[in-house]
Amino acid sequence: MQTEIYPWGHSKRYNDFPGYFKRRFSERIQKVTIDAGFTCPNRDGSKGTGGCTYCNNKSFNPAYCTPKESVSEQIEKGILFFAKKYKTQKYLAYFQAFSNTYGELDLLKRIYEEALSHEKVVGLVIGTRPDCISEPVLDYLESLAKDYYIAIEYGVESANNMALDAINRGHSYQEAEATILATANRGIHIGAHLVNGLPFDTPDMMLDHAVRLSNLPIETLKLHQLQILNHTAMAKEYAEDPNRFHLFGLEEYIDFVVDVIERITPEVMLDRFVNQAPPGWLIAPKWGIKNYEFVAKLEKRLKERETWQGRLFEKSTKL
Repeated sequence: MQTEIYPWGHSKRYNDFPGYFKRRFSERIQKVTIDAGFTCPNRDGSKGTGGCTYCNNKSFNPAYCTPKESVSEQIEKGILFFAKKYKTQKYLAYFQAFSNTYGELDLLKRIYEEALSHEKVVGLVIGTRPDCISEPVLDYLESLAKDYYIAIEYGVESANNMALDAINRGHSYQEAEATILATANRGIHIGAHLVNGLPFDTPDMMLDHAVRLSNLPIETLKLHQLQILNHTAMAKEYAEDPNRFHLFGLEEYIDFVVDVIERITPEVMLDRFVNQAPPGWLIAPKWGIKNYEFVAKLEKRLKERETWQGRLFEKSTKL
């Protein structure tokens, strides 16, 4: 039986980002996470305090990652951590914790260039918010992108401003769209995140959010199911009124992700589908499944439904 090859050049039923990375680079590339000590405007009082209600950065920062150590020291520790599994590879410095463009340009230059000075670092992945970027910062990152792999991952989270207000986000979806458009055509790789299950978001709305984002000039999309984590404001809200949240069951979420995949553009690469909180952090939903197990189930469901990425995609004219 002949295996079908899809527009992205292989037989997988969606345009996967890890596959692209293998084709782009001649050797294995690993992200090494860095906590550079940034904060967020909804934490430091400029837009609010407390941060996003669901957020607990400690739940996803690796053990080697601490702002008490320099960027170079964190890179070295991260390399030692991954060297146990992989002998030869290059690295991307992944500025993940909080909003990693939220600072003066001189500070950003010093931190980014310290990371890029490491002989094994070939680029940067910068996690940030749409309201924490400026024209001078974009100009600077554009100049870096001429020599390095430079990616910005924008936390969009929802296209529903009521949901964004409910989680104390501090910016609107319209700001996210404007920032993505301002970042485009600069040689910078653009990623976007969505969290599925926030208050005031229904599954139909969440599906629409993914489709709307895929019509923007983004390169990668990360989908996360909402997780209620210990030691967060949302954990208290959930204890008081769990009906405010749409926490997906596993099978329901698999079908939801398939719905997303078949309706978004084939050009957007899918980087991630689920979160996985470490033991002891997660309150709900408890699926008891690893990332690779979820992907296997997802690929099986795509085959069962005889569908693939972009099968039902319709180009938007609303930009």
